[in-house]
Amino acid sequence: MTPPRRSPTLKRDEVVELFSRLRELNPRPTTELEYGTPFELLVAVTLSAQATDVGVNKATRRLFPVANTPAAILALGEDGLKNYISTIGLFNAKAKNVIATCRILLERYDGEVPRSREALESLPGVGRKTANVVLNTAFGEPTMAVDTHIFRVANRTGLAPGKDVRAVEDRLMKVVPAEFMQDAHHWLILHGRYVCKARKPDCPQCVIRDLCRFKNKTLPG
Repeated sequence: MTPPRRSPTLKRDEVVELFSRLRELNPRPTTELEYGTPFELLVAVTLSAQATDVGVNKATRRLFPVANTPAAILALGEDGLKNYISTIGLFNAKAKNVIATCRILLERYDGEVPRSREALESLPGVGRKTANVVLNTAFGEPTMAVDTHIFRVANRTGLAPGKDVRAVEDRLMKVVPAEFMQDAHHWLILHGRYVCKARKPDCPQCVIRDLCRFKNKTLPG
């Protein structure tokens, strides 16, 4: 992931103002992935790598009514699972990982999703970002799941510039005030997805444009 040109960092009062505005716009943000249990969220996030949330939701709307527990998905088998997720990119590898994860959850964790980062990251196909999403969204932990959207927003705005994903995550954990931490990654993802877009950010409609350090802001029209 190539970082955009770094912007001067925001001051603490500007960071507070930034998140205050995002909170006012969307008081209770959450993931756009559809899920009902920690396990469903774990599967959905695993499937979402290099895929859209819309595409994953279409697949899980078919899968979860049939199989939404480790035992039920394991009973489908790898080929059976592929029938439900074949519209998603990299579905062969993802089916293999999900089946292996289900087996581990049943053998080691009584079919429950573990609440520790180390345990989550030991599951097939689960990296740091996926673990952060599950810890934050399913279990209420104050984590920061940095994806391409957050990486872009953090660098463009000057909120938490960093040369790579981990550097941005570490800086966000330092600069985001505690009162905003639980929801911060959702606000930033949604802002990057719908406003601070990669090719043409919608700066005229941006609620934090006066705080943002991005020099090449788009103009109205």
